[in-house]
Amino acid sequence: MNPKITDWRGKRVWLVGASSGIGAAVARELAGRGARLALSARGREKLQALGLSDALLLPCDATDAASLLAARQALIAAWGGVDLVVYLAGDYVPMRVDSFDLAVAERVVEVNFSGAMRLAATVLADLQPGGGIAFVASVAGYRGLPKALCYGPGKAALIHFAEVLHLDLLPKGIGVWLINPGFVATPLTAQNDFSMPALQTPEQAACATVDGFKTGNFEIHYPKRFTRLMKFFASLPYAWYFPLIRRLTGG
Repeated sequence: MNPKITDWRGKRVWLVGASSGIGAAVARELAGRGARLALSARGREKLQALGLSDALLLPCDATDAASLLAARQALIAAWGGVDLVVYLAGDYVPMRVDSFDLAVAERVVEVNFSGAMRLAATVLADLQPGGGIAFVASVAGYRGLPKALCYGPGKAALIHFAEVLHLDLLPKGIGVWLINPGFVATPLTAQNDFSMPALQTPEQAACATVDGFKTGNFEIHYPKRFTRLMKFFASLPYAWYFPLIRRLTGG
């Protein structure tokens, strides 16, 4: 369904949200496979700390359309084009109804979903057949989960956006990839006060992400032993799903 990327040597890849977590690990993984990298995050210092001396550093804020546009213009001026754009920026705050904070919820959705739409709007005209755009969402977007009152909805919207974008770009030979990780040990998930099944390191997640581009599949999800279970749960009727999830999570 998507172009198959098996050789990264010389591929021009722009990573937005590359300063920590999965983004930083993906940057290092791609650098090791010979990709040409442009790295974006809000702070230049964190990007420099990755130690990828050949990377093009383009600090920007995914919640600011003008900032993204300036970064894109600098990238095109330097490279003349781009082969793959990957949105890795994300925010996470555990939240339930008794602690619902509208301002925090709007901020989380702004980063997790609206920023991805802004990036797509910024680069759509640059995407070429054989390449495309990828979005890191989450299995939390499959179905409603406890403590995901502001995180899950933004990821669900991102999944839907990627699906529709894929339908429109597929006839043009332009890829749209949806990356749905399970639990990954990052500063964001360190906030969780519950057990995280099949927890992966950022390096494991990065390897699974990059290897996923070999398949040509629309969705890259991992680890399979966990994500396949989540897919099964998401297929259940609500009358079964809600009691099961409450029982499994204590929610």
